[in-house]
Amino acid sequence: MIPTDRMNRKVRWSLAAVVATMVALGVWALAANGNGPEERPAAADQMAGEDMAGMEMSSDGSAQLTAEQIRQFGVTFATVEERTLSGEVRTVGIVNFDETRVAIVAPKFSGYVERLHVDFTGQPVRQGQALLEIYSPELVAAQQELLLARRLQQELGTSSAPGVPAGATDLLGAARRRLRLWDISEAQIDQILRSGQPQRTLTLYAPVSGIVIDKNVLAGQAVQAGQPLYTIADLTEVWVEAELRQADAGLVQEGAPATVDFAALPGRSLSGRVEYVYPTLQEQARTLKARIAVPNPEGRLKPGMYATVRLGTPERTALTVPSQAIVNTGERRIVFVDMGGGSLMPHEVEIGRIAGDYSEVLAGLEPGQRVVTSAQYLLDSESNLAETMKSMIGMGSGGMDPMDMSGEGMENMDMQGADMRGMDMPAAGK
Repeated sequence: MIPTDRMNRKVRWSLAAVVATMVALGVWALAANGNGPEERPAAADQMAGEDMAGMEMSSDGSAQLTAEQIRQFGVTFATVEERTLSGEVRTVGIVNFDETRVAIVAPKFSGYVERLHVDFTGQPVRQGQALLEIYSPELVAAQQELLLARRLQQELGTSSAPGVPAGATDLLGAARRRLRLWDISEAQIDQILRSGQPQRTLTLYAPVSGIVIDKNVLAGQAVQAGQPLYTIADLTEVWVEAELRQADAGLVQEGAPATVDFAALPGRSLSGRVEYVYPTLQEQARTLKARIAVPNPEGRLKPGMYATVRLGTPERTALTVPSQAIVNTGERRIVFVDMGGGSLMPHEVEIGRIAGDYSEVLAGLEPGQRVVTSAQYLLDSESNLAETMKSMIGMGSGGMDPMDMSGEGMENMDMQGADMRGMDMPAAGK
C-alpha cells in the first residue's frame, strides 16, 4: 500500500508537469506563427486597414476622418432644420355596405306567402318592384272594413234623417289610413274600392333600389308581424373601412382626403374623404377604424374587397432630420453629428412623427447641425467596436490572479478520495 502523503505528492507534481507542458506548447505555437508576446496579429492589422483605412476612434465613440476618408467612404451630410410636415398614412381597408343605404323588408301583419317575385339572394331590385304576394286574414278583414266604410259614407251623405249631419264621421279615411300603415299602396287601395271586392292576396313592394343581400322567406311560409324577409342594400356608394394603428390614430381626422386603390381596378385610384373615425379600438386587432365613403355608380366595388388606403395628415412645422440619417439599434436611435475638423460624434435622439423622407426630432439635436446621411452604419459598427475594445482593456487592467503553482498551492489541492490506483504517472523530469 502506497502511503497517502506520498501518493498526493506524486499527483501534485504530475499536474504541475502537465500545466508546464501546456504553457510550453502555447509559447512554441506563437513562435511558429511569427508573433511574439508584443506583436499584433497580422490579420487584425489587415482587417483594420481594409475596413476603415486608418480611421481614428476616440474614447467617447466619435470617429475622426480626414477629407480623403470622407470622400472614400462616401459620407454625405444634411442639415437639421424646421420643415413643414405633410405626410400621409398608408394602410389597408375593406369595402363594406353603406349602412345608411340598407333596408329591411318586414310585414306589419302576419300571414302566409303565396308567391315570391324575388326568389334568390343577390338579385337586383328597383324601388317599387314587387317582392312577394301574401295572404293574411287581417288584410282581408281590413279590406272588408274599407268597403263597409265607403258604403256607410255614401248612405250618410244622402240621408235626410234629422240630426245626422252629412260626412260627420270619416270612416272611409280611417280605413284607408289603416291599410297605408300596413304598407298597402294607394294604387292597391283604389283597386279594392273600384272592384268592390276584397283581394285574397296583396303584394309587398321594394322600398329602395339595390341588391338583395339576405333572403329569409320561401313560398308557402307562414310569417309573423315584424319578421325580416329581405335585406336590400344600395351599392351606388360604399364604405371603405381603413384600419389605423394606434400610433397613427391621432394623425387622421374627419374630413381628411383619402386615395383608395383596388386590385380589381389596376391603375385606377378613387378619391374620397374620411367621414368618420370610430371612437373605440377593436379588441383583437387593436386598431382603429376610419370610414371613407367612395362612389360606386358602376357597381364594380364589391363588399369584402381589400383596398390600399392613403390618408392625408394635417400639416405642421417641426424640427426634422432626414430619416436615412437615423441609426436604429433596437434599444436607441442615434445620429452622427459633424462636430468640425472631421470629427463625427454619435448623438442619441428621440424621434416623433415620420412624414415621407423626414422624421420629427423631439430631443437630441439642435437646428443648424450637420448630420451624416450615408455610411453611418459603418461608423456605428466601428464606434461599437471601439467601446467593446475599451471595456475589454479595462477588464484586463483589473488583473486576474494567476494559477498558484507553488508548493503551498499544490499542497492545498484536495485530492483525497481520488482513486489513483493502477494509474501510471510519469515522472516530472521525463
